[in-house]
Amino acid sequence: MSIALSEDQKALAESIAAFTARHANRDSTRAEFEDLAAGIWPVSWRALADQHLLGLHLPVEAGGDGAGLVELAILLEETAFGLLPGPLLPTVLTSLLISQHGAAELRERLLPAFVAGGTGACATQASGLTATRSGNGWDISGTTVPVLGAASAETYILGAHSADGSGETLWFAVDGARQAELTVTRLNSVDLTRDIGRVTVSGLHVPAGQLLDVDSARLRSTAAALFSAESAGVARWCQASGLAYTKVREQFGRPIAAFQAIKHKCARLFVRSELIAASAWDAAEAFGQDADQFALAAAAAAVTCLPGAVDIGLETVTLLGGIGYTWEHDTHLYWRRAMSLQNLLGPRGGWELLLGELARKIERRHDLHLEDEPDGLRVWVAGRLADATALPAGRRRAYFAEQGLAAPHYPKPYGIAAGPVGQVVISQEFERAGMTQPSAGIGEWALPTILAHGTDEQRETFVRPTLRGEIFWCQLFSEPGAGSDLASLRTRAAKVDGGWLLNGQKVWTSQAKEADWGICLARTDTEAPKHKGLGYFLVDMRSPGLEVRPLREANGGYMFNEVFFSDVFVPDSRLVGQPGEGWRLARTTLGNERVNIAAGLGRRRDLPADFLGALAGNPAHEVLRQAGALTADINAFGALSQRLLLRQISGLQPGAEASVLKVAAAWNDTFLRRAVMDWQGAEAAALDGAGGEASQRYLSIPPLLIGGGTLEIQLNVIGELVLGMPRS
Repeated sequence: MSIALSEDQKALAESIAAFTARHANRDSTRAEFEDLAAGIWPVSWRALADQHLLGLHLPVEAGGDGAGLVELAILLEETAFGLLPGPLLPTVLTSLLISQHGAAELRERLLPAFVAGGTGACATQASGLTATRSGNGWDISGTTVPVLGAASAETYILGAHSADGSGETLWFAVDGARQAELTVTRLNSVDLTRDIGRVTVSGLHVPAGQLLDVDSARLRSTAAALFSAESAGVARWCQASGLAYTKVREQFGRPIAAFQAIKHKCARLFVRSELIAASAWDAAEAFGQDADQFALAAAAAAVTCLPGAVDIGLETVTLLGGIGYTWEHDTHLYWRRAMSLQNLLGPRGGWELLLGELARKIERRHDLHLEDEPDGLRVWVAGRLADATALPAGRRRAYFAEQGLAAPHYPKPYGIAAGPVGQVVISQEFERAGMTQPSAGIGEWALPTILAHGTDEQRETFVRPTLRGEIFWCQLFSEPGAGSDLASLRTRAAKVDGGWLLNGQKVWTSQAKEADWGICLARTDTEAPKHKGLGYFLVDMRSPGLEVRPLREANGGYMFNEVFFSDVFVPDSRLVGQPGEGWRLARTTLGNERVNIAAGLGRRRDLPADFLGALAGNPAHEVLRQAGALTADINAFGALSQRLLLRQISGLQPGAEASVLKVAAAWNDTFLRRAVMDWQGAEAAALDGAGGEASQRYLSIPPLLIGGGTLEIQLNVIGELVLGMPRS
């Protein structure tokens, strides 16, 4: 999936993709980089200006289109996907910085030239140049580190450190009128599709009017956002190309896409490319927010996108095998571009350390800006929550159920039939009031099935009491021989007068000891195909013949249980639907993890910074680096969650985000808990204090990795249902 999210953004992306396909085919791109000439060498450059793409992000008064950074990110992603050659990235970075941070005279003089086709280059670090104050400006001397697009540029943004030892860094623009005062040494670029060089100056006088009102942190954050957008395009091309190859390349008489090892590799690459796109989108979205939010999002994107694209490039080469490593194949060109992007902004460890430090002080907010809110809903919800504050804490849950706020997406009279926007409004008001939205636990899976397929009596008996918190549920699906292959279950339901007798065993049943009722799948017809002979039963957990045996877990707790059925009688009135419909109803149950789209809005995920405060003294650099890397992962997860929510609010069908989120959550939770334990050192060897708590959290990770299908099952789902790979 690309950065583009809304219909307008998708239309823009399609237009740019078509433009790139016309102007950057395989033969023309290779011909250009094999015969590099000085100056503006890509033949597509004039067309970029004619299509107003060079001024997409620039203000209208300068002749631009006044688009935002998300639209600019889409331009960079799509042109990177098509490997458009030339200095587009350094040019738009240069013009963006001048439009945002240049003096009025500088903007008025330079921005129209960029719209008309002028080129630019921007250093991303000030190393190599020294500034000495002189009159109303500065004298600059030295040689820069490699600068992307330096040989093609007509306007430069360069940085220099003050020679007076103050630590001051200044950034300035040098345009075509003074280009003769610069010496550019062209270098052999890792990225074969665009030039790179060092810029040498000696006693160049820069008046105050050419200085940019920007510090190094903001400039590098801006560069990181744009570089990440290109990385997203590179990663998407590599992932898609590798996947396509696996479907046509045959070994042992079968497409290699049918082999599970290949399927899992492609699914992992897809998950990572989706997280890269989400992180790049988030950095672009944050550009217009406050400086701290943008700094955090940009650093997270730099950690996620830049090395991520490099890794996916190498993985694609190895996925294609020998053909992927040959000069004639395009994969190495994309891999090279990814390497160039990371190296120009690196090192990765510096961004991780910066992000770790930022995350100790700032938490990334993924705020939703809603349009077309239901009339009066926000005021009405705020009033109900204000009333709830006057009630005893034990009475509030029932009050929310009576008002339809315990499950607002349910139909009336159980909820208020809130649509996607309404659900978000309600979640926001709960957060604003400092309250937590009620959760029915497993009841959130059971009730939608009862509402959709149950009788009036079943709905009346179970829905309201569950929402009031009077009924607690468990799920009786898994068996010793039927985990992910749920349809293979063996618990039997034999028909008797007035009901059914259940015999068999369930396992891994969370909190069965505390549950009042359970939703149970049992085989009603042993002769029918395994998916067709099941019944969906509501079982009283206090029934005679039903025994719950707690299972002690590795962490010492007893959340899981075995449940044994010995002639447990379930009346006909507690069979949902008809005998044989259990599999269809179970799919309704399992699918309702995603029905309430606002369910996760108020549920904050653990962050690395939450655990740094428990460490003695200031965290070591290696700890802050690791915290930064983990923060980037969690921020990408949050951005992807936000995109899923925005798609649903817009009335669009969910894309692949839901499947990707399950895998990403497993990765994030595992890496974070392992790291937090590691930070405690020897303290984590004892089950006391903060160290013991960290060890207990890590010991408790398996249920999160197994529940709802193991990571490997989720990768199979992505490979087969999302990526269209053949079954193993």
